[in-house]
Amino acid sequence: MNIEKEIKLLRVLTASCMGICLLFGLTGFKADNSAKFDTLDVERINIVEPDGTVKMIITNVARFPTGKQQVNGRILNESRKKRSGMLYFNEEGIEAGGFIYDGSKNEKGHSAGMSLTFDQYNGDQVLQLLTTDSQRGDQRYIRSGIMFNDRAEHETQDTVKKVMQELSQITDKQKRIDKIKYYEDKGLIGGAPRVLLGKTSSKNNGLFLFAKDGSPRAHFYVDDNDQVKLEVLNKSGEVINSWPTVKSTAD
Repeated sequence: MNIEKEIKLLRVLTASCMGICLLFGLTGFKADNSAKFDTLDVERINIVEPDGTVKMIITNVARFPTGKQQVNGRILNESRKKRSGMLYFNEEGIEAGGFIYDGSKNEKGHSAGMSLTFDQYNGDQVLQLLTTDSQRGDQRYIRSGIMFNDRAEHETQDTVKKVMQELSQITDKQKRIDKIKYYEDKGLIGGAPRVLLGKTSSKNNGLFLFAKDGSPRAHFYVDDNDQVKLEVLNKSGEVINSWPTVKSTAD
């Protein structure tokens, strides 16, 4: 093959390659970028916005973010136990709740639980769907329900973290109690359950209401003997009124 033929062949090949590249370029913008898999095995998935903000994490136990690890430039919770599940974040990259679960046998029997939580903005959980199941010897304790909580008015995740770090350095018990009261009065920390709808570990199924300080105030439930009860309690947890009225054996 002479030089002239080689040059012609090279031109043809170049033109063909350019045509193929142009075809891929034009069709690539119209192509669906989604992919389909029958099975996908991963240890962690981060759902992110175009700007890189993490909006959701689906993870196994080992890759659960804890300690000094940051998400969206923030340390979430240094001492939180690693669990498999899911965490979700708002538009500002602040944690807004999550779904976690675990369960295993131990030296006493077993311990298991699942929790779905929704957080107050830049705070802790105000709504929780929770179930726990633990066994100690021959006794098994199962608790499940929907819990509504109050949170401190000026609570933020960063503020709570700083306050907890300060409190951990106070060794004097009374000084620590006084400091907690100080921050609670300022509305920076604190919270209390207000409504529980579900089953308690004592096998009572019903509606349980709490005061602002978290003390139980009213119970309306069916007990383990299928008896319907309505109880009103004082701040000390003493029943001050009930229905039906308990009759003495002399009646």
